Amino acid sequence: MEQWPWWVLAIAFVVDIAIRITAIIVIPRNRRPMSAMAWLLAVFFIPYIGVVLFLVIGNPRLPRARRRKQDQINRYIAATSDKLHFGTLRPNAPDWFRSVVTMNQNLGALPISGDNGAHLISDYQESLDAMAEAIRSAQEYVHVEFYILQSDDSTDNFFRALEEVAARGVSVRVLLDHWANRWKPRYRATVKRLNAMGANWHLMLPMQPLKGRMQRPDLRNHRKLLVIDGKVGYLGSQNITDSSYNLPKNIKRGLHWVDLMVRVDGPVVLSLNAMFLSDWYSETDEILSEIDITNAEIGTGDLDCQIVPSGPGYEVENNLRLFLALLYAAKKKIVIVSPYFVPDEALLLAVSSMCDRGVEVELFVSEEGDQAMVYHAQRSYYEALLRAGVRIWMYRKPYILHTKSLTIDDEVAVIGSSNMDMRSFGLNLEVSMLVRGGEFVSEMRAVEDQYRTLSRELTLEEWLRQPLRSTVLDNLARLTSALQ
Repeated sequence: MEQWPWWVLAIAFVVDIAIRITAIIVIPRNRRPMSAMAWLLAVFFIPYIGVVLFLVIGNPRLPRARRRKQDQINRYIAATSDKLHFGTLRPNAPDWFRSVVTMNQNLGALPISGDNGAHLISDYQESLDAMAEAIRSAQEYVHVEFYILQSDDSTDNFFRALEEVAARGVSVRVLLDHWANRWKPRYRATVKRLNAMGANWHLMLPMQPLKGRMQRPDLRNHRKLLVIDGKVGYLGSQNITDSSYNLPKNIKRGLHWVDLMVRVDGPVVLSLNAMFLSDWYSETDEILSEIDITNAEIGTGDLDCQIVPSGPGYEVENNLRLFLALLYAAKKKIVIVSPYFVPDEALLLAVSSMCDRGVEVELFVSEEGDQAMVYHAQRSYYEALLRAGVRIWMYRKPYILHTKSLTIDDEVAVIGSSNMDMRSFGLNLEVSMLVRGGEFVSEMRAVEDQYRTLSRELTLEEWLRQPLRSTVLDNLARLTSALQ
């Protein structure tokens, strides 16, 4: 067997050392320690492959031009935020709540508003049909922004509603994520239907190098929202698709998604609309100046609501900071519902600290996972959570509990599209809504009670019986989850 010449080996050695030294200098800069360590391990153990991966997916930020657009949007919203301060806020808000609201506005520009109505819809098909009926009431415009948007039997009523209002001259604007839809079932049928109705639709975060549109390929717009005439809105965890997502592997396993949406009316709808307009501008360079976000109607309730956008277009993880602030503010009870719970060090410390302070903490996850790496990464935290005193409820298969919510004590809740994992904190564009109002938390508690009856509790004794191979796989997935 012919050996490599000495000079080839020498060059390879020098390059290998140079890669490792450069990695130590470049990778940790402005990056979480856990993420930096994961990338360094990848580069040190598989230098050439690790470098290629880092060059492709190592930058968790949107392109500079996109970030400049987000800065412009934030400045515009901040300049006009007084016009979004509608409604009368509920009295006697605790100091910590006011400071959280201030933080949210400083990070995401959107203020809090009062006199809002908000009601939950926990049935999957009922939610789709409720949105369809709301669309049929449109007089001026319908704004649709969903991570996944598919025309199928379950969503036919939704699409028929869009067709009906478009036929009578209502402007229908649609945003859907490129990566999540382009190679999925029903994409061509969906696009054909949007075109036929005359909808003005665009892909979010498209990977189109020939058109000069490039960014890290796994940055995604994960938001789910609907706005009708600036008067009624919907947001939450549900995509516009069948509960099986029309994927053969899901159908074969009998998997169905369980989601939670919230219908809102009142001034907060203007903030939700402002976020759609910002995403529209980011994708199209079009400023929809004819859309009025300065005149609000009083809602059907008196809830205080604040929209909190987050994602790689912002300097920090807005959603993570919101979750941490609320967790540390809890006095009695915390309930977390997150299909993908992969905490960073700060979030894990916050949860365990609340247990140490005597706060009751419950976590709802799915018994079965649909994404193997995230599922196993999540499992790697179960022992630490159980030992800390967290009660873990596993929603029984073949259902995937996809709701994303947080309730603390009796008066404050968050609902939206954001999971509590590092992807949602750093790589996905998300939308969350902070709500203050005991009646809304009561609705959330009723849903949580329903989830509890459909779940089984995981105990530490059961978990410690996990086979070694599962532990190894979970821990490996935990390392890869930090590659941001």
